[in-house]
Amino acid sequence: MFSTDHFWYYQPSGIPYIDSQRDNRAFGFGDGKIFLSEDNSNTWPYSIPFPDADSITFSHILKNGNVIFGTGSNLYLSTDNLKSYKQVKLIDIDGSDYKPHKPQNPDYPGWYFHTLSGINSWDINGVEMLVWGNYCNVLGGAAPVNIYYSTDNGYTVKIAYTFGQNPYYRDNGSAGGGSTGQLLGNPDNPVLCRHIHIVSYNTVENAFYACTGDMDREEGYECHWLRGTYDAIKDEWDWKVIISNKLNTRYKSGGISFVDGQLYWISDANGPEPHDRGVFRCSPDDITNIDAHTMLFNPGVESGNMIIQDNVILASHCAPASPLNTGIIVSLDLGETWEQYDLKEFGKRSPTRFHEKNDEGWFRVDLRSGWIAYAETLFIKPKGS
Repeated sequence: MFSTDHFWYYQPSGIPYIDSQRDNRAFGFGDGKIFLSEDNSNTWPYSIPFPDADSITFSHILKNGNVIFGTGSNLYLSTDNLKSYKQVKLIDIDGSDYKPHKPQNPDYPGWYFHTLSGINSWDINGVEMLVWGNYCNVLGGAAPVNIYYSTDNGYTVKIAYTFGQNPYYRDNGSAGGGSTGQLLGNPDNPVLCRHIHIVSYNTVENAFYACTGDMDREEGYECHWLRGTYDAIKDEWDWKVIISNKLNTRYKSGGISFVDGQLYWISDANGPEPHDRGVFRCSPDDITNIDAHTMLFNPGVESGNMIIQDNVILASHCAPASPLNTGIIVSLDLGETWEQYDLKEFGKRSPTRFHEKNDEGWFRVDLRSGWIAYAETLFIKPKGS
């Protein structure tokens, strides 16, 4: 175990790769199996063979103990502590079966379910809602950009929103897509993006927020903020784009969080200088009004990953853009004071997918090589919390 003035940290080794956690439970994969722990990743009493274990790009542990996980364009659910699992059928917005596209290269089916956020479900009016968007069109093949949801503990997963057909990320058989090949997405939606950075929920408004990336195109911007509301009685969504802007602004962002009704986020701005970067806070009503934003801290580099829990803010550097090897940004007092650390012993890594603390007080974090390829995991425990 290692230590800084603000937190302890350690990196687990070996199998399984610890992919997600909740309370005392954790889900992992590796060596052709999936694993489940009930003692904060200390032991792994439950496991089952899963041939595509090394292709898992999404997992989430629900409050009732169900585990949902995805590989490429397939989604699975276990309801019995990994004694078994079954494939989950997807339902489109109109109630029909949602069918992933047939990939040009079967080795690159598309990252349909991969996400950058560790918090993907919320208790809303007595029902746990699982809502997330896919960070795709980088590795794993081209994919349509979707927001998914489930209100029945993962038994049914539906499409909440589908972005339009982006001509720059067609399925051409490559890892990230390109300008030739099959168009993917909703042909009737003019809103285009590369992928979703995060979907988050504000209890005060009973509304969801999503932000996307990545580029400035002749057809328009790919960086959008959307606000969505869900009618549980009608099982219907209403999504609206509230702002679209350039890639070098604070609106190319991630880490959307809500504390006491206030909106917090961190900028992933890059591209042409000057860069409009930092950790920001405002009222949700003021997201389009820059003059009403408070910059809490400027890390000096792009970053799209952040979590807030118990007044602790954890965020990170995007490794390819950072002078640090593994850069961690931390505040223990909800943004009053800040520090940055280089966990250089891990090499050039981008921390992402911050999961809430487990029962022993440890945040779980992905360490990605480059900015997105799977590498290792990291556990961080704030001091004095």
